[in-house]
Amino acid sequence: MTTFMLADTTAGKISAQFTHLRHQMGAPAIGMVLTLVVVCEERHQYDALRAATEAAREHPSRIIVVINREPEEPNRLDAELRIGESTPGEVVVLRLYGELTQHADSVVSPLLLPDTPVVVWWPGAAPDAPSQDAVGALAQRRITDARGFDHSGVKSLVTRARGYAPGDTDLAWSRLTPWRSLLAAAFDQPVGKVRKGVVEASQGNPSAPLLAAWLSERLGAPMKVVDSTGPGLTAVRLQLNDGELIISRHDARLATLSRPGQPDRNVALARRQTSELMAEELRRLDSDEIYEAAVKRFARTYKG
Repeated sequence: MTTFMLADTTAGKISAQFTHLRHQMGAPAIGMVLTLVVVCEERHQYDALRAATEAAREHPSRIIVVINREPEEPNRLDAELRIGESTPGEVVVLRLYGELTQHADSVVSPLLLPDTPVVVWWPGAAPDAPSQDAVGALAQRRITDARGFDHSGVKSLVTRARGYAPGDTDLAWSRLTPWRSLLAAAFDQPVGKVRKGVVEASQGNPSAPLLAAWLSERLGAPMKVVDSTGPGLTAVRLQLNDGELIISRHDARLATLSRPGQPDRNVALARRQTSELMAEELRRLDSDEIYEAAVKRFARTYKG
């Protein structure tokens, strides 16, 4: 892998340096399918870039990491370019100073790959309405992470619902994909009407109310969220006319599926890395209407 540093530079010089490095290494830009823009703080950049790079092994991308530094300092743009075998695609880490921190879109826009989709990801704090953010407006797909809001993750979902626009999603929803798939499979055989249900999760887990909202929307039954010792989601209990349908997980790897009149069954239900969640989200670039319905339903019923 080749790493090249540019201090006090411009977007034009960065593009020219990418072209030079590609020609030097014989690695043309063709084959990259999208531009992934990661907007984060310095403290998040290592983990975020690692996750984005891993996801790019499935979706070769130009990854642009945007880090706003000191707005009081003179205007300056520093860049770190990476290209090579260990990096699937191209990576540029941008550090913005001064007034440039208020105009990141002007820096990012010239670096976007032409004629390919743009995805923006905020691994930490995100704007209230991602589609109205200057950088978010450049993208077809905008990914937030309620878990990146520390102790206010659940409340941030209400903000996500109010500022929702087609193309928005949240990794709190992506974390539910295995749970939703297993629950859907549990209904492959008739189980009768669901009267009510409970979702158990560690306190403040933002995925739990989304799962409860999705179940309530789909089953037409009241759902509530109760705290457990974790980690993450630990159980879903659905009250049926003749007993309970239960999916319980206590080791973050295996779950037990229990249905009335049938023997318990162990199924794989491991917690996934952020890179796996990002790879899943990059597979689809259209709007996720099911997420929209779930997050808006939760927002309507939220009483926190």
